[in-house]
Amino acid sequence: MGKIILTGDRPTGRLHIGHYVGSLRRRVELQNSGQFEKIFIMIADAQALTDNADNPEKVRQNIIEVALDYLSAGLDPEKSVLFIQSQISELTELTFFYNNLVTVQRLQRNPTVKAEIQMRGFSDNTDGSEPKAGIPVGFFCYPISQAADITAFKATTVPVGEDQEPMIEQTREIVRKFNSVYGTTLVEPEIMLPENSACLRLPGTDGKAKMSKSLGNCIYLSDSEEEVNAKVRGMFTDPLHLQVSDPGHIEGNTVFTYLDAFCRPEHFGMFRECFVGRKSSFTFNSLDEVKAQYQAGGLGDVMIKNFLSRVLNDTLEPIRQRRHELEKNIPYVYDILRRGSEQARAVAARTLSDVKKAMKINYFDEGVLNQLIKEQSEKYQDK
Repeated sequence: MGKIILTGDRPTGRLHIGHYVGSLRRRVELQNSGQFEKIFIMIADAQALTDNADNPEKVRQNIIEVALDYLSAGLDPEKSVLFIQSQISELTELTFFYNNLVTVQRLQRNPTVKAEIQMRGFSDNTDGSEPKAGIPVGFFCYPISQAADITAFKATTVPVGEDQEPMIEQTREIVRKFNSVYGTTLVEPEIMLPENSACLRLPGTDGKAKMSKSLGNCIYLSDSEEEVNAKVRGMFTDPLHLQVSDPGHIEGNTVFTYLDAFCRPEHFGMFRECFVGRKSSFTFNSLDEVKAQYQAGGLGDVMIKNFLSRVLNDTLEPIRQRRHELEKNIPYVYDILRRGSEQARAVAARTLSDVKKAMKINYFDEGVLNQLIKEQSEKYQDK
C-alpha cells in the first residue's frame, strides 16, 4: 500500500498563520511532492460541533471560509481530496465501534484533551485534569472520533503541530488494540511534525503560548496588508528592551519567533530599507545578523516590526489574491467539496466493511448470510 495522508481543520473561523506554518504550508509541499498515493484534507465540522452544538450556524458559515483558505493557500482538488467530515456517515459508525476500546481514564490522561478542556472553560481547575460535570460527551471523546477519521482512510501519515501528538498516539493505541482483538485490519499512522522548530507551535501576537481564534491573538491568512501591519505593531516583544540602546532578548520574543518561521534569505535584499533610519542604519544579509545586533543593542523594535510586516505581507499577498478570485465563484468551491466528499465516502465505506468483517458483524455480506443460515439451521435441527 502506498503512503496516504489525512489531516484537516475545524471550521470555527478563518485559518490563521499558525495553521499555515503548523501544517497547511507543509500540506501543499507534500501534495506537490508526488510521494503520496492519496491526500485527504478534511473540514472537521462534526468535531467542531462537539463544543458548538448550540451554534451550528457558526460552523456552517465557516466551512466556506476554511475551504477558501485551503484553495488560496495552494491545495489542489486535482491532487488532494477536500471533503466535509459530517457528510461521511461511516466515520460515525467507526467512532461507535472504537468507543469500546478506550477507557474513560485513558481519555482523562490525554494531554491535548486536558488542555482543550481547560482552554474552553470545561474544567474546574487550571490544568484541565478534572472536567466539569457539564462537559459534552462528544467533546470529551473527540480523540476517538479523530482516530476514526485517520483510520477510515488508512492514513500512514498525519502532518500536524506538536500539540496534536498525544492525539496521534491515542489513534495508534486504538489501532493496536483493534488489530490485536479482531485481526490485522487497520493501519497505524505516523505523525509528521513541522521541520522548522519555530513552526511547532506559533505563539499568539500577545506572546501567549498558542495562537487561537478564541483568544483574539491571530493574524489570519485573509487579513489585509493594513490589518497585518496593525497587528504586528501591537505585537509582544521584549519587555526589558525599553531603549533602543538596550541589549535585547531573542528567547520568548514573538517577533523573532515569527521571523524564524517566515523569513527567507531573499527578504534581506527585498526589504533592506526597513533597517535605514534617521539615527541608525544597518545592512543585514541573514536573520542571524539581525539577532546578533538586537542582542548587542542599538536595533529598535520598530525596525524589526517593520521588517516582519514586509515579510508577512510578502508571504500572504499571493494567498490573498487567489482568495479574492475564488470568492467570485462560490459554486465552484462547493462543487469541489461535494465531489471530494463523494470520493472520501467511497474510501471510508471500504474500511468500514473491512472493520465489520473483522468484528464478524457483516451478517448480510454476500456468502456470509448463507453460511450463517446453514450453520445455525444444522445447530437447531440437531436438538
